[in-house]
Amino acid sequence: QVQLVESGGGLVQAGGSLRLSCAASGSIFSISAWGWYRQAPGKQRELVAGITGGASTNYADSVKGRFTISRDNAKNTVYLQMNSLKPEDTAVYYCKADADFVYWGRGTQVTVSS
Repeated sequence: QVQLVESGGGLVQAGGSLRLSCAASGSIFSISAWGWYRQAPGKQRELVAGITGGASTNYADSVKGRFTISRDNAKNTVYLQMNSLKPEDTAVYYCKADADFVYWGRGTQVTVSS
């Protein structure tokens, strides 16, 4: 099994930055890909950014050029650097790991005020 714990959310003004972290524990050797997702009130959960075992990355069009996903294998942690934040980025952000199963963290709230 894999356990994921997100951190780094909070309240920030539009134009500001936040860095989210997702720390993994357990059977981390089995993780083949990571992803950051978000879910705003009344909306479906959507992919924000993903990174594979080979470090290939992909982003939602809405965050390209503003968000960067990265990972630190030594710390078993994946990051989401979010710059130039907009009110529409407000959501609960979830970390996902693809391993023997799909694992999700509990989420961290990001609120961007205008």
